[in-house]
Amino acid sequence: MARGDSARKPTLEALGNEVQCTCGCVAPLNQCPHLDCAEKAEMQAFIKKEIADGKDETAILQDLSLRYGVQVLTAPPAHGFNLAVWILPGIGLLAGLGFVVVIVRRWKRQPATVPAPTSASLDPKVLSAVEEEMKSTGLG
Repeated sequence: MARGDSARKPTLEALGNEVQCTCGCVAPLNQCPHLDCAEKAEMQAFIKKEIADGKDETAILQDLSLRYGVQVLTAPPAHGFNLAVWILPGIGLLAGLGFVVVIVRRWKRQPATVPAPTSASLDPKVLSAVEEEMKSTGLG
């Protein structure tokens, strides 16, 4: 079966940047910091075998995700449930920005100072009791 000319030829280096090492370091396969990492060697051998079998990059990535799980990919595929990983950060950013705008508008609407209560709004009985108390203690 002939492959399209537009499909690029897969390389170990290119594929090693698109998958994570499964040893737990959460680094791309090419950048695994562990010396003599058995998982890295196993994955590289698998990729070399797939390249030798003549598979294209997409097919090799699919085989890697079938063998190791979708979490082996450095970027989740943008379809199905994984589409949420691409959409939710943008939605969260817009929601946060909207929240900030609402809060700032509410702050602008509030009066700068709260007016002090006037003597007309106080109960005259309470006011006279306070004045008498002040006179008897020598404060007034």
